[in-house]
Amino acid sequence: MDTNSFFINRPTAEIARDLLGRTLSFDNGQEILSGTIVEAEAYVGVKDRAAHSYNGRRSQANEGLYRAGGTLYIYSQRQYFFFDVATQKEDEPQGVLIRAIEPETGIETMIKNRHGKIGTLLTNGPGKMMQAFGITSRKWDLHRLEDSPFAIDLNNKKDIEKIIALPRVGVSQADPYWAKKNLRFIVSGNPYVSDIKKKDIKENHGFILTNN
Repeated sequence: MDTNSFFINRPTAEIARDLLGRTLSFDNGQEILSGTIVEAEAYVGVKDRAAHSYNGRRSQANEGLYRAGGTLYIYSQRQYFFFDVATQKEDEPQGVLIRAIEPETGIETMIKNRHGKIGTLLTNGPGKMMQAFGITSRKWDLHRLEDSPFAIDLNNKKDIEKIIALPRVGVSQADPYWAKKNLRFIVSGNPYVSDIKKKDIKENHGFILTNN
């Protein structure tokens, strides 16, 4: 499937849900660092009080959201960087934030990039994930996904037992409607989901295992 057909012409929440189970990778020039997407949040544009484009806000900092679906919107908060992909057509500023991945390849390099953090602490949050990839700038902001070192496998995905929709993380309770809206999607039982409790972790990490 091509980038345009995946990221345009369907609801952003549906896109966020469909990203679960797919591989997100980063080519650092020496090796491929990758992981399975297990948590993603949808931000649905100018009406969404939690979105950076709420009420039509537009600046150099959030311009990525206003580009056509499949454009990277990489932003920073404090010393951390975050990976967002624009959805919808140009000037309809919606996007999906990838919040967590389960590491697949390049794990030793990820551990070094995370200063020795191992296990779920490696990539169980959006800032942690980007640090694990070695991202230290917004260099790839505004690039098309296919024209960047990042890639998302849009043709294959792992089979998931159950996807749960939950409220997004860090959305102010001052606006209860958007704070409670279930626009965060997780692979139920996966240990890399950012706020999962130990009792909820499944042995199969929430994926349907095959004997192949």
